[in-house]
Amino acid sequence: MYETILVPTDGSEGATAAAEHAFDLADRYGATVHVLYVADVRMSPISSGMDREEVLDLIDASEENPTGPILERADDRGVSAVEAIRVGVPDQVIREYADEHDVDLVVMGTHGRTGLDRALLGSVTERTVRTSDVPVLTVPLSGEAST
Repeated sequence: MYETILVPTDGSEGATAAAEHAFDLADRYGATVHVLYVADVRMSPISSGMDREEVLDLIDASEENPTGPILERADDRGVSAVEAIRVGVPDQVIREYADEHDVDLVVMGTHGRTGLDRALLGSVTERTVRTSDVPVLTVPLSGEAST
């Protein structure tokens, strides 16, 4: 049923909760989990002209690794996982990535950014649910999955 599951992450607890559900599904169906971080071009100091190495350097300099904990957890659970880092507008890149990699299911947390960032940018999960061509499983921070 599922061969490729996409878990977009922003490093939040919501993304971690979603990843746990993705791992359960991947374990059950023998799927590969793709862990995607999108460096948002709308957020300084990221720009669309940056290459992957420049973005990785910024992530390293910030001492935050949004994909690392999820990849480590996948390894601990014996789930096949692939890391992807892209630059762009998150919901657009998520849709493009899902199309490019024949993703069967996107699993996303419902709680990522909060406060002013969310008010200004809107919810990446909400926009992905509304515009995705593949099913999107949403997982609230409490860990209870919904669609």
